[in-house]
Amino acid sequence: MTKKNNKHTLVLQVLKASPGKPLNYKQICGRLGVQDPSGRNHIIKTLKKLKNKGQIIEQDRGKYIVKTPLLYYQGVLDLTSSGNGYIICDEFEADVFVDRKNLGKAFHGDTVSFSLVRSKNRNRKEGKIESVVKRSRSSFVGTLEPFDKLYCIQPNNISNQLFLIYKENTLQAKLGDRVLVEIVEWKKKSKFPHAKVIEILGTPGTHDTEIHSIMATHGLPWRFEEKIEKEAGHLSPKITKEEIKKRRDFRDVLTCTIDPKDAKDFDDAISFKEIKKDVFEVGIHIADVSHFVQEGSLLNEEAFSRATSVYLVDRVVPMLPEKLSNLVCSLRPNEEKYTFSAVFTLNSSGDLLDEWFGRTIICSDYRFSYEEAQHIIENKTQEIPSNISLKNKDTKVSEEVFTAILKLNEIAKNKREKRLKNGAISFDKIEVKFNLNTAKQPESIYFKQSKAANHLIEEFMLLANQQVARFIGKQQPAPDFVYRVHDEPNEEKLMQLTRIANGFGYKLNLTTPEQIAKSINHLLSTSKGKQEAYLLDTLAVRAMSKAVYTTNNIGHYGLGFDFYTHFTSPIRRFPDVVVHRLLDAYLKKNKTNTSELESQMKHCTDREVLATKAERDSIKFMQVKYMSDKVGQHFEGIISGVTERGIFIELIQSKCEGFIPIQQIPDDYFVFDPHNYTMMGQHTKQEYRLGDVVEVVLHKTNLIKRQIELELIP
Repeated sequence: MTKKNNKHTLVLQVLKASPGKPLNYKQICGRLGVQDPSGRNHIIKTLKKLKNKGQIIEQDRGKYIVKTPLLYYQGVLDLTSSGNGYIICDEFEADVFVDRKNLGKAFHGDTVSFSLVRSKNRNRKEGKIESVVKRSRSSFVGTLEPFDKLYCIQPNNISNQLFLIYKENTLQAKLGDRVLVEIVEWKKKSKFPHAKVIEILGTPGTHDTEIHSIMATHGLPWRFEEKIEKEAGHLSPKITKEEIKKRRDFRDVLTCTIDPKDAKDFDDAISFKEIKKDVFEVGIHIADVSHFVQEGSLLNEEAFSRATSVYLVDRVVPMLPEKLSNLVCSLRPNEEKYTFSAVFTLNSSGDLLDEWFGRTIICSDYRFSYEEAQHIIENKTQEIPSNISLKNKDTKVSEEVFTAILKLNEIAKNKREKRLKNGAISFDKIEVKFNLNTAKQPESIYFKQSKAANHLIEEFMLLANQQVARFIGKQQPAPDFVYRVHDEPNEEKLMQLTRIANGFGYKLNLTTPEQIAKSINHLLSTSKGKQEAYLLDTLAVRAMSKAVYTTNNIGHYGLGFDFYTHFTSPIRRFPDVVVHRLLDAYLKKNKTNTSELESQMKHCTDREVLATKAERDSIKFMQVKYMSDKVGQHFEGIISGVTERGIFIELIQSKCEGFIPIQQIPDDYFVFDPHNYTMMGQHTKQEYRLGDVVEVVLHKTNLIKRQIELELIP
């Protein structure tokens, strides 16, 4: 064999060893051990020759794969409301489109094997799913119904799909029961899979049944196994002298927590000490979960599996058992607790003068609600009235505490102003909250909006998260670490925002990422209170990328940070536990195994998405419940969504969202314009646009489907 042919053979062998995975010349050189420039040039020439001979394909620019009769790739399926899908695949820069007829037996979120097919659209790749590699979920929720001589369910969130169930696999559930099932088999030529009931959830429409259904639909557990609770029960909150010696002691430093009034799991506390004139030491003390939850334990496995606490309307589904989340780890007032801390020296302007990271021990002196802290900040008073006080009586804080809160607020305010000036994007988030009676019925709705007290905590948590990430990321070479990253906005959606904003007379500067952020902030602030504000705010949010956990740091665009992680909430987020472990190891110069870190963070991101969906579903259920006795009443609303199926209306008074089918829009035949988010009447030219204020009447509600149907008043 000639040297030339040998080189060809070696390159082909490397590519064949990674079927379906494109490799560039650097990766091939690395696998062949080629390091010299001459050798690398030979590899580049060989690749070009193999490509010209048709033996390999340049899949993407500079990336090659072996040409085979049929190439298979793997990716994750993302189904759209239209019924078509997209496959997210590392081999391609853009998502691969899948027509509904080529979905096979795959569901949303499944890992699938697919081949490429000829596409009618030259600008996009199109695929056909060949098989399901891994199901994203093993169980499904539905209502038991008759089907020929069998039973069946139509799973929630999966349209046009039935699961068939034999009588012996019903677990003696009755027709009409909400059940949890898993697939038993799906024969190759069968349209529908066969399933078995694994749990009876209850009667549809009842409160607990619907909440459990929401959780089960998203694969979220609502209880801990006995073995997990048992392991947690063996953990003691007792503070030992031996452990104290290993930690920096903050027990004599003024420390407090500021949390929602109904909080039980206190992740974080803040200490405050004046060092000299206009120089202050601020400690951000975080519950030391990693001290109690050890790698390899059942608790750790369970925490990783759940990855996050889930906050539903009427309950919290914790990541850790209550013994840990509300007792052992929680930074309760007047109790000595182990913490992991980020301690900063700052001036009143918020300039960072010094920093320290490490394990500590604290004793929180005060527990404040956000409402109490806000009252102190707004009124510059030590007095807290009974209607605000957690103690339900008039109380008075000490001069020392009063001074600390005002100074912390001053520093936080200055840091926030600088952060926004430096390119952070600020969205005014309004959270919908419910006042529930003892029967868990919503009696009223109120809205939670961030105020100074919220911003105080937020800014110091951001500071801790940023500086921990920077401390690790700036090391040379930087060790493997967990980052919370946020990519730049979607270019296509950004152009859409620009075009519509221009129509209202607003200009956006898209020359640099920094200018984009400043332009969006200016757009949101100048349009506030105007009719177009809702439309522009919605489009701006839609243009934003989703934040994820990864070892690959690209910075956090929305916050304007080059380095960012999650360090401050280990009771309710598993990535924070991992960050504590890694930070501790690196501070001690210990080696740590990070080979699985990226895949672990992908799992945590996925679980976070599921938790968010469950939280939204629980809010929607409670909104429908709240509106169910108001059929026939008139309301004012804002058009919050425009689709080819109809328009969504958010009621101004309650923030509840209802739907008007396109065929129910009166007085004309309406057509959807996707470019301008409008519905246009063909004869009258009547236009309904995202953000328009309209009058509606509540037509009907459906608790089981969590739907509110409205009628438009012309």
